Amino acid sequence: MRKHEAQMKHIVTMALMLNLGVAAVYAQQKPVKMTLSGTNVSTTIDLQPDTVTDDVNLAGDGTLGPFTYHELHADTVTPQSSPTCVGGTGLYIPTLAGGAVFRFHGGSLLTVELTEGALCIDLTAGVAHFAGSYKITGGTGRFKSASGTLTLTSTVSPVLFNASNAPALLTNTGEFTGTVSGVCGEEDRQEEQQ
Repeated sequence: MRKHEAQMKHIVTMALMLNLGVAAVYAQQKPVKMTLSGTNVSTTIDLQPDTVTDDVNLAGDGTLGPFTYHELHADTVTPQSSPTCVGGTGLYIPTLAGGAVFRFHGGSLLTVELTEGALCIDLTAGVAHFAGSYKITGGTGRFKSASGTLTLTSTVSPVLFNASNAPALLTNTGEFTGTVSGVCGEEDRQEEQQ
């Protein structure tokens, strides 16, 4: 009887250690860096009153693998002044709300919510710089338990103007950095890609 009890205790201990080990892997924060490029266009979607909604479509690669990225965000209609935007001479446009979805090879999705952002337009250079902070809100597949924060810094340049001489199509190149927790391991990513 004692031998059986000892074996049961050993099995329970091993199962507990395995569960704790798996939980520790999911709880680890992983630093991420992802480069991306693509386009921005204005839409007729109305996320908030007195804003312009941008439709952002990008693709890239990085720590978590190759991905596509689709974002909708609402910019204020009226530019503001900011001493940090091109030494106070640029147009400063806050981003009030937004959300996005990363789609990775294999189909896993990672969802984010824009918590803060702004565009700084350098009229002399003809480019804008965007800086945004994002909260990871979850996902599917290997990102179903994901959490963390990301920061996007990007450069936006006009390609095509509309009849009112406002940018209608823009290029967007940049980089996400931050930390992600709750992501399944590298083995799951490799299986997902097969």
